[in-house]
Amino acid sequence: MYEKRFYRDWVKEGDLKAFEVKLFETDLLILADRILKIEAEKIVYAYRRDLLDYIDKNKSFKESFKPIEMDEKAPAIAKDMIKKSAIAGVGPMAGIAGAMAEYTARGLLEYSSEIIIENGGDIFMNSAKDRTMSVFAGKSPLSGKIKIRLLAEKMPLGIATSSATVGHSISFGKADAALIISHDAVLADCVATEACNLAKSADDLTKAIDYAKSINGVLGALIILGDKMASWGDIELA
Repeated sequence: MYEKRFYRDWVKEGDLKAFEVKLFETDLLILADRILKIEAEKIVYAYRRDLLDYIDKNKSFKESFKPIEMDEKAPAIAKDMIKKSAIAGVGPMAGIAGAMAEYTARGLLEYSSEIIIENGGDIFMNSAKDRTMSVFAGKSPLSGKIKIRLLAEKMPLGIATSSATVGHSISFGKADAALIISHDAVLADCVATEACNLAKSADDLTKAIDYAKSINGVLGALIILGDKMASWGDIELA
């Protein structure tokens, strides 16, 4: 079932052109120097076809909640998901939103020097200037009140948010938002999934943060559960 992503109404990046691409189960908000809808659709179609064809032949890739063995015959995007999910300790599909955002963005960088792609709360960003992002955390009283400044000098960045209370993704935790920042959107997506799984109560916020800290390649983490929040690393609150 499609769920309207109303948080996209918060986007106010007037210096870039915004457009959406919806193919298969992928639903992207893209900001670029110019409208690149046709180019983006071609890229999304190619990667989704690769994944759909691979999933048809490898059910464990889609169904496993734990890491699976690397398959050298898998398409590049699937290999990346297998590799990064193993690092995070989750199943490969935990990284699909981040993968589609990053792989599409890298393809579009041929046409636009600045690209920001949002895919269900997972973002790949390559910007020439600092950006500020609001954190949507469902019914938490902190939702929309926490803003993070993302510095141009740190780009490109992958910013992934997993939630047990927003959207249809399966979560074994209770966090309203588990946000992870990395230079790798696939890794960020996988780590955000497990950080959210670990946060079953406010007492678990430190456990979730410590987990994120232990993953090489993670730059920062922010976990929100109810009216409680914990953060670590390269998280600059605006």
